[in-house]
Amino acid sequence: MTLFHEIFYQCVSIKQVGAGILAIPAVTRDAGFLASAVTCIICWIFMVVTGLLIAEVNVNTMRELGSGGVSLVSMTMRTLGNTGVQVACWSYVFIHYALLVAYVARSSDILTNFLGIPLSANKFRSFCVIAQQTKESGFKSKLESSSGLIEFKESSSSFIIKEENSSFEIASGDLDWNELLKSNFEAVPRSIPIIALSFVYQNVVPVLCTNLEGNLSKVRTAIVSGTAIPLALFLVWNAVILGTMTIPEIGSNISADPLQQLRSTNGVVGPIVDTFSLLAIATSYVGFVLGLADFLADLLKRPSGSNEPLQYILILIPPLIMALLDPEVFFKALDFAGTYGVLVLFGILPAAMSWVDRGSAQSKSSRFQTLVPGGNFTLSLVIGAAALVILTELLDDLGFAWK
Repeated sequence: MTLFHEIFYQCVSIKQVGAGILAIPAVTRDAGFLASAVTCIICWIFMVVTGLLIAEVNVNTMRELGSGGVSLVSMTMRTLGNTGVQVACWSYVFIHYALLVAYVARSSDILTNFLGIPLSANKFRSFCVIAQQTKESGFKSKLESSSGLIEFKESSSSFIIKEENSSFEIASGDLDWNELLKSNFEAVPRSIPIIALSFVYQNVVPVLCTNLEGNLSKVRTAIVSGTAIPLALFLVWNAVILGTMTIPEIGSNISADPLQQLRSTNGVVGPIVDTFSLLAIATSYVGFVLGLADFLADLLKRPSGSNEPLQYILILIPPLIMALLDPEVFFKALDFAGTYGVLVLFGILPAAMSWVDRGSAQSKSSRFQTLVPGGNFTLSLVIGAAALVILTELLDDLGFAWK
């Protein structure tokens, strides 16, 4: 496997197992498949653009500093200063904690269906399993090595794809094609944060640029192709789920989560969906715990890779408490992570960094390259679109919903 194919595969495999895919059918159900498919494509384009902006700033930063391995924090410090770094760091922490809350809530819900144990007990069970896994240094070392990461992702992703294909074959016979043609674009805005969250990959872009030695042509190909495949996966997954469900009338008592309805009404597909869901959570959960552990180790001035109990207490206890306090926190946590985390860290900040970078003296150098056309107009659209979604969600959370 060449270096390019290795990095390309990592991008694809990371996107296949994100937990956002579990929430997509629920948040797009009211909009219908047709409207949600258009929304997914628009969100994909938006996230591709912001990823390319990060790659652009990253490569130009490497060229200016004369060294590789430039992190997102270094890029933010160079372009936006201390204020930008603070926004980036707190957004990073917010996304991780919100997703860990969602993972605990959903995994315990699935285990409740499997084992018949009360929901609160399963939340403690999920906490204990993850705490034990992250405590074992051997497991952590395997995840942190590139070969171990690829092996872990490859085995998990292969099983998930097999399970998904099985569910597709079983459910496709019950597809109602008329359901797939329904659309309600008025319900689209509520789904945007979680759809955007499902396409997050920008955290691997600096590594991508380093391993591809700043070759922007290869970086562009990897980003566009590596995210187009998950886009197709999301569309097929959503079509299978929404195409076998009837969109409920407003005010009906039918479950708002199509996956729960499918699990309860289809004895064949239900276990497959549960298995797919657990694997999607498991392959993301541990990675987020370890990523946040390294961040807190740096914040607390501890050696990276240390297994000090304090780190994992700070990481695991708050999500457990939040999941226990609110049984319906899964969708709320994903929505908050997408709105106030992803759209800031991977929406507004990349465009702001590129704006400053392009306006600097170095941008006049012949070595300066751009990946996204349209100049400041495009950057304004990116910032404006993200800010509009954030403002709309903020007003909705404060009780000022649009009529």
